[in-house]
Order: sequence, then C-alpha cells, then structure tokens
Amino acid sequence: MAEDFARAVEDGLKLAKRIYFGNDRAVAAPRLASPMERAASAAHAHLPTAPMVYAVIHEPGIVDNPDLPSYQPHVHGRCDPPALIPLQMNAIELDVDCYLDTALVTVTGSWRVHCVMGSKRCDCRIAIPMGEQGSILGVEVEIPRKSYTTQLITAEDGHELEKTAQPQSGGFLKPNIFTITIPQVDGGTNLSIKMSWSQKLTYNEGEFFLDIPFHFPEYVTPAVKKISKREKIYLSVNAGTGTEVLCKGCSHPLKEKMRKAGKLRFSYEADVLKWSNTDFSFSYTASSSNIVGGLFLQSAPVQDVDQREIFSFYLFPGKQQRTKAFKREVVFVVDISKSMTGKPLEDVKNAISTALSKLSPGDSFNIMSFSDETSLFSTSMEPATPDTVERGIEWMNKNFVVADGTNVLPPLEKAVEMLSNTRGSLPMIFFVTDGSVEDERHICDAMKKRLASAGSVCPRIHTFGLGIFCNHYFLQMLANLSRGQHESVYNTDHIEERLDKLFTRALSTVLLNITIEPLQNLDEIEVYPSNIPDLTSVSPLMIYGRYRGKFPEKVKANGLLGDMSSFSADLSVQSAKDIPLDKVFAKNVIDLLTAKAWFSEDKQLIEKITKLSIQTGVPSEYTRMIQLENTEEALKPSDTGGKKQTGSNGEKQKLISRTIPLQNFGIGFGDTTATRENVPPGFGEQRAPDAAEKFVKAASSCCASLCNKCCCMCCVQCCTKLNDQCVLVFTQLFTALACIACFECCSNVCCACGGDE
Repeated sequence: MAEDFARAVEDGLKLAKRIYFGNDRAVAAPRLASPMERAASAAHAHLPTAPMVYAVIHEPGIVDNPDLPSYQPHVHGRCDPPALIPLQMNAIELDVDCYLDTALVTVTGSWRVHCVMGSKRCDCRIAIPMGEQGSILGVEVEIPRKSYTTQLITAEDGHELEKTAQPQSGGFLKPNIFTITIPQVDGGTNLSIKMSWSQKLTYNEGEFFLDIPFHFPEYVTPAVKKISKREKIYLSVNAGTGTEVLCKGCSHPLKEKMRKAGKLRFSYEADVLKWSNTDFSFSYTASSSNIVGGLFLQSAPVQDVDQREIFSFYLFPGKQQRTKAFKREVVFVVDISKSMTGKPLEDVKNAISTALSKLSPGDSFNIMSFSDETSLFSTSMEPATPDTVERGIEWMNKNFVVADGTNVLPPLEKAVEMLSNTRGSLPMIFFVTDGSVEDERHICDAMKKRLASAGSVCPRIHTFGLGIFCNHYFLQMLANLSRGQHESVYNTDHIEERLDKLFTRALSTVLLNITIEPLQNLDEIEVYPSNIPDLTSVSPLMIYGRYRGKFPEKVKANGLLGDMSSFSADLSVQSAKDIPLDKVFAKNVIDLLTAKAWFSEDKQLIEKITKLSIQTGVPSEYTRMIQLENTEEALKPSDTGGKKQTGSNGEKQKLISRTIPLQNFGIGFGDTTATRENVPPGFGEQRAPDAAEKFVKAASSCCASLCNKCCCMCCVQCCTKLNDQCVLVFTQLFTALACIACFECCSNVCCACGGDE
C-alpha cells in the first residue's frame, strides 16, 4: 500500500507541471527525483514526512490553476490508479502537550485545492505520519457549507457499514501513517483541518525525547508571493515530578513563556518564506541520579464510564546506577517456520548476535529454535564467554533453517524448565514469532501455572511479535503474566531495530518484583498492568490504576536490586489536577484490557473496552471509526426534516448528516490460516488478483498467443472468405481485446506523465 501511494504521488507531481502560475512565482516547479535518487530511497520516496493533503486525480484533464485558467493540450484516458497531487499549504500550527511519558499532539492547518479547475471537483486525501507508538485520536475538516469529523462507534453498529467501506476512504499506509479521504471538494477551495494523535516520548540516560514529523516538501509552499505564510508551534511540558525541568535541545527557535517546578511552556510564531524542512524535536531532563518516584491522585471525569478514583505512579531509573548489575540467565526462543524465510530470520539472527555480545562473562545463555520440532544450542545453560558466544552465533547460522509448523508450547516449557532453579540471578526468555496457533489460551494457562511455582524471581517472558498474522494480544498476555515486556513490529523494515530495543530494555533491568504499599488496603483496586513490570535503566516505569476508598497518605515502592538486596522508597503523593491521566494512559489501558478480554472471553469486559474507546477517542478492536459529513443547505418553506440552524448570513439553514464508513483499523487476534500457509509477515493484506485483472491478463495472453500462431497473410486470406456480419463481429472483438491489453500502458503515458514520457 505504501509503495502504491508513493507511485501515485510521483504521478501527481508529473501532472502538477500542467498547472499555470503566471509570471509571479515564489517557488520552483515541483522537482522530480532523479533515477539515482529514486533508486536510493525507493522504499520511502514521496511518503509523507509531515501532515499532508493530496488531490486525488482520476481525470487528468481537470488539472489546472482554478484562478488562472490556461490553454491545456487535451489528454486522453484516466489515471488508474489515481494520481495524488500534494496541495499547497497556507498555514500550519503545531500544539503539543507532554505529560509524563506521553505527548498529545494537535496540528491545525489550511490547504488549498490549487491544482483543479474551479468548475471541477476531486477527492482530497489527508495523510498523518505519527511518532513513536502513535495512536490517531481524530480528524476534523471544514470547507464552505460542509464539515467532516471522525467518530468511534461500536463494532456491532459498524459491522454493516464496513461492507460498503471503500479502501481509499481511510486506513493506515504504514503502522505510523494514517490516511482519510474527504469526498468531492471544489477546485480552489480552502480546507481547514485539525488532526490529533498521541505518541510516546523516548527516554535515554535520564532525558526524554520528543520527535514529531514536521518536514514539509518545498512544493507545498504557495507559489504566489502575496500569500502570508504563518508558522506556529506551541509546546508545554508537565513532567509531574515537581522538580526543575531542564531543556536540553530543540530543533526550532522556541521562546520560553513559563517555568515552574516540573513544568515548562514555549511558543514560536513566524512569517516564513518556506515551511519547516526539519522534524520538530525537543529533549528535556527531569530526574535525578537515583531511583525516584511519585504518585498522582485524581477524581474520575464526570462522563467517565468508570467512576472509580484514578491513581498513577512513576519510577525514574535516574541517570547513573551505582548499584550492582543483575546476573542474567537468558534463553532465546525463535520461530523458524517457513514464513520467516529471508530478511525476517536474518534480522532476528543479527539482533540476537548483538544481544549476546552485550552479555557479561558472569551471565549465561541458551538458544532454541522451533517449527514443528524444537532444537537447542545446548542441553544446559552456557556461560557467556567470547568463545561460547561465537559458538552460539555459528550454531544459529547452521541451524536457523526454516521448516514447516509452529509448535509454541514445547519450547516455552523447556525454556522455563531450564530457568526454574536459578539462584541470585535474573532469568529471562525472549520469545520471537510471526505466527498464531490454535491453543494460545491453553499456552497462557500452562505458563501461568509454571511461573507460579518458579520461585521468588520467576522467569520473565519478553515477547516479540512480527507482522499482522501473529496474535499480539496473546503475546502481550504472555508477557504480562511474567512481568515481562512486549514489543511488536508490523512490517519488515524495522525488525532488527525494534528487536534490539526490546533486548536492550530487558537486559538493563535495575529493579525487580516491584510492589506498592499499602494498595492492598483499598477497595475494588485495579492496576494496569496487574503484574507490575521491572524497572529498567533505559525507560521509566508508568503505572495506572483505579480504586475506591481513602488512599493512604504514605506510600512506598519496594523491590529487589541487582545484588538481591531490598529496595524501598517513599513516593510523594500529589493531586494531578492539570494532567489528563485518563487520556495519557488510554491506549495502554485499552491494549491491556483487550489482552485480558481475549484471554478470559469476558463479554462485560469487551463492553467496558468499547465504552472506554469511544470516551477517549482511542480506536480499539471492539470499535469502528466512521466519518460524519454535515452539509448546510438553505431552508425551504416545505422542508420539515434535518437539524435547523441560522447561518452566518442570517438565513435559515438545515443541517444534513451523512455517515461515510471506514475500514476496520484493528490488527485482530492473529491469523492461524496464514500461519499454516506460511504467508510471509508484513503490513497490509496480501491482495489476490481481482476479476478485472484476471480478465486483462487472459485477454492479453490470448492476443499474444493468437499473434504467435497466425501470420498476417493467413489472417488476410481468412478474412476474405468471411461475410460482412462475421467481419463486423470479429473486428469489434479484437478491438476490445487490444484496448484492454494496452489500457494501463496507454493511460500511464497519456495521463500520469503529463505527456513527457
């Protein structure tokens, strides 16, 4: 899908050369990448690097300046698939609120359909690239006499609508790029668009990092000099610590507007000749050199589906750790089914090799591969010496050979058994798979029983799901049962990077078996996740919960340090009046509850997730997103239906609403059929040829076969013996077949290239 989108934008840039801007030009015509540049960045060329809007062009003849019509040579055919012309942007405003480890982002901008005749219309496609672990929250669009807004509804209400949803109406190009289409916008129209999403801050050595895609291509700058271009950025930081927050770096010239304990506020406004050509980045520090923590209390919002009180606590690992590191015993369990062939398995091997090189000589490790059968590097744990690590890498190179089957339980049971008698060390299992199996709930039950009897420090099962065919909620549940971490990647572009991130985070654990006292004295308490994960040196720990009763005034966090000594720290309790905790933790809570609902098959829990998703605007597996179109029409005396209102000019109007269905955005609960058939992992459906494609292929093959077997003289001699009616029928038939066979080629030459190729 992403590759198709990029090609459509390239075709659109070629078509954009038809647009006449007159003599008053402020920017050069859209520059096409050279063949060398296209080859070097084929995977990412023309994908949006900032919020963008495109005109969807089916008919190339409508492409022109709506204000300065020009003589245009006539073009034939249609653009199939349609070309995408990036619209020029008149204004942009970025508003970011950082709370704890989450950023709530809102972008408001104005785009103009500058490339379509004023008498014509086209669809407009919005593309929103989001940052780390982003989640779309909503899109609002205003055009003259019409408005559009996204909304979440229950899966039951959306089931029938999905049947009529068009693929281009809305969806994800890539896991971090959301698109949605606004239908039939007049040429020359200005679109005012507001888009919102949430994303995670990254953390490294005591610093938080915010990165937002904000790199606009040169050709979205308006071509007319007299248009004022205003760029605005507003940023607020609420670290929640109550201590001084220090800015460490910023990509844009922000001005400080407010500084308080734990809080910062900045702004930037400027008239610019060209829009921002770099992503917006900001980093700050808010922690000390030691492990510190705090706890927030908050009343439930009035419209909250759960009226229990809210609490949240955090632990920061600090910049430096002087305590003794944990001795680690690590088992890598890797799926080598046939779907892992090629790059996926190579990237996994590379990531494991890197992780092995980071182990200390006092650590120990083992490696398992599984398909239908399980293979082991060693029958026992091996010390992580340079020689043994080298032998382990050689074993992977020889034994990571793909085979049929995905039998998950035996290797997991074997790994837990190998780590069941550890003393004075941290046992870990890294489980990597791209598939889904039938007995996943049974596997969770079996692991839950084994972990319960594994001692005071049970093996941590860190799971990594690759692609959309594995059940990421099963993997998350498996990790939660053992206080482990879960990481996922939905396409093959970033396997090694994301897997290395999981290894680094888990191997840098600084505090185990974390408990909070005295939470057990509260009524109806619920913690997300229920088993508190370990604290690592590369990421803060953020926990959310609900309760009834009176919260204690003194709260302590307890745990185990690297030398297995006890750790205890007082948590400062404060009221979180200006932090929307329900929104900050919404995505994490919905994911955890969904994993729990999948495991328990609890219908009441599914209903709770549905209400929470609709309330917070965060999509879930049990809700569907729709687009509402509201149209203002002048009220006639005979009109009785529709919502009535008074327009800006004082005339009576009625508001007509229409629902535009969008496709299901959920990742689902795994695909056992795709797993059995060894379909390679990736993001987006494996599309089979449709009926039209099969007919074109058959027709073109038929023509080629016929031409190869018949010479021209034979055809001439045959045709001289046919009557007039037969000649007419055969002429129409072969003409149709010839047109079908070369339609795509002709349309590309006539439409997409603008006559240049």
